[in-house]
Amino acid sequence: MDIRATITTLLRDGFILVFNQDKLDIVKTAEALIAAGINNMEVTCRIKQPLEKLERLRQELPDFVAGAASLIDWPDMLKVYNAAHADDPLPSLQEVVDAGASYLVSAVNFSDAGFTSFAGKVPMIPGCGSATEVVRQYAKGANLCKVFPAKQLGGPAYVKAIDPAIHKMISLVPTGGTNAENIPDYINAGVLVLGGSFSMIDKATLHKVIDEQDYKLLAQELTVVKQLIDQLRQEKYPSLDFAQASLEQISQTTGRNFNLS
Repeated sequence: MDIRATITTLLRDGFILVFNQDKLDIVKTAEALIAAGINNMEVTCRIKQPLEKLERLRQELPDFVAGAASLIDWPDMLKVYNAAHADDPLPSLQEVVDAGASYLVSAVNFSDAGFTSFAGKVPMIPGCGSATEVVRQYAKGANLCKVFPAKQLGGPAYVKAIDPAIHKMISLVPTGGTNAENIPDYINAGVLVLGGSFSMIDKATLHKVIDEQDYKLLAQELTVVKQLIDQLRQEKYPSLDFAQASLEQISQTTGRNFNLS
């Protein structure tokens, strides 16, 4: 899947699930997402064997858009970390792309070298904590910018506050503390895509999903999230059908630019 098709999928979905549960089967989780109408997921490299999981997704669900997250795109830091965790090293950007990652996500900024290698080829979603970081990363080639940790930075109020500084042009992806209660405020603030982990699901329900490997129940919970996002976006952009819209139509209607020529 090329960069335009991948970004279009993220925008149509409106949600990126952070896969950070070693106790869940990655393919069955992806199938639960598909059943909920969501065709992507980011695989955090904090889980065990992230490269193997990415490769399995690519082999078993080739049309599913699997991203890689929790990346450290700074060679010196990566070297130090991996020297201390030789039994469970973090992969590089090149390694996750080779394993089948369709997009790249980091909790922090990407390096200039990372942009040189992948900007314009693979969607890049760097983690940013200020309007200045958002603008700088976008100027280097970021397609969307992750606001992380969104809750600690101020949640929807923070996104709304910095949006004028970026001229409401760059699409922000708040991640960390997103839930059914604050999703309406994020959408109202102009957010098109939200990131969220399994913590969005009620604890007792999540325990049931994990303990019983109940992927039908997981699909039901994810459907609730998807339907909420779809409803809110339709109310904000009544002339736009996200399920069918092209990248150009989404950009023209929302005013967001996704850094593709």
